[in-house]
Amino acid sequence: MLADDSSEILTGVSKFLSRQFTVVACALNGEQAVNAVFELQPDVVVLDIQMPQLNGLQAARRLQAAGSPTRIVFLTGLEDADLVSSVLNLGPHSYVFKMRLYEDLPTAIFAAMAGEVFCSSRRADEKAAVC
Repeated sequence: MLADDSSEILTGVSKFLSRQFTVVACALNGEQAVNAVFELQPDVVVLDIQMPQLNGLQAARRLQAAGSPTRIVFLTGLEDADLVSSVLNLGPHSYVFKMRLYEDLPTAIFAAMAGEVFCSSRRADEKAAVC
């Protein structure tokens, strides 16, 4: 499942991921994402961190509090070390920088499905890694 406040990103990423995954739903805000996860129970949800109504971190906290088994991959355009720390402090979640979306997102989803934490590289010349 995908959640991002940009319909253009949702369309592009959904098409890209549909080659390897079944995208069961898309949401334009955190509230819609949480409701869809509760209803559809996808294996993985890709959450943009900056969304209206509930941001990605708030949505993840709500899913965790409810005991959702859905794995979370955070997607962000922000390269902020404090933000990355906040994501990793929430638990075993992965994150991908939007500038590396097409390079890293499939790997992050596979890692999440395997119960691993994937960390996108901040620099184009650095290799991303399972953390």
